[in-house]
Amino acid sequence: YMTGGVVVVLGETGINFGAGMTGGFSLVLDLDNKFVDRCNLELIEIQRLDTVFMEAHQGYLQDLLYKYVDETHSQWGHTILEHFYDHLHYFWLVKPKAAELETLIDNLRRAA
Repeated sequence: YMTGGVVVVLGETGINFGAGMTGGFSLVLDLDNKFVDRCNLELIEIQRLDTVFMEAHQGYLQDLLYKYVDETHSQWGHTILEHFYDHLHYFWLVKPKAAELETLIDNLRRAA
């Protein structure tokens, strides 16, 4: 279950992704273009990150990836950062249907 916070997924997900999601949001890398078939669209909404409207979320993802690579020295994370704008069209933002897209990041910062 996910009731708050943020999760970045840089690998495959299982089926029924988001079934227990009542808060927070996820940023999911979907290289094989199969994520839509693996998530629970009755409870969540998904939106691609590569639009101008999603610039704040793009920056937030990039900041999280920098922190992740700095702390873990992940080669995969480093590769994504090196080609960040090429990878953006593979990322989904996932949120509960009840959450407002415009307030996701602000809500997360207020809770910190």
